[in-house]
Amino acid sequence: MNHDGYPDAYIRGILNTVKTIAMVGISPKENRPSYFAFKYLLERGYHMVPVNPSQAGKEILGQKVYANLTEVPEPIDMVDVFRASPFVMPVVEEAIKLTPKPQVLWMQLSVRNDEAAALAEANGMKVVMDRCPKIEYGRLSSEISWMGINSRTLSSKRAQNYGGGFQRMGLGINNKRPT
Repeated sequence: MNHDGYPDAYIRGILNTVKTIAMVGISPKENRPSYFAFKYLLERGYHMVPVNPSQAGKEILGQKVYANLTEVPEPIDMVDVFRASPFVMPVVEEAIKLTPKPQVLWMQLSVRNDEAAALAEANGMKVVMDRCPKIEYGRLSSEISWMGINSRTLSSKRAQNYGGGFQRMGLGINNKRPT
């Protein structure tokens, strides 16, 4: 797959199907991007699993922190990597050994490792690089546009509200929040 750009349907399909997301490299500091993205996705109904060896055994936003992916006692649908590009390969090598294997490897903004992506894809995983699931969720659900950011047009019409519950707006495909 060409990782220079992704069709909206590809991103939407991932965000509509994953339920459990392990965030590798989350920080307990409230002012860090990983903390904010974790909180946002947790509030949208995703089951978030924090992974950070320096915080193992503690809690972040009420979720137990694990030292690595192999310690997580439940299946993981998506691995969201908040680590620098050179540190992605060991995460992928660990992820492909899990049973069941995660469906998706997601590398955060400015994180791109083509070798790690190729290994993940060779093992049946979908890959996204240099994107943030929080930003993509907000963009595709119209939350960002509704707040006046990245709308590309001026309009007095509000975005259609697809969801309910924790997920304020759906992604427009199946109109269901992750369960």
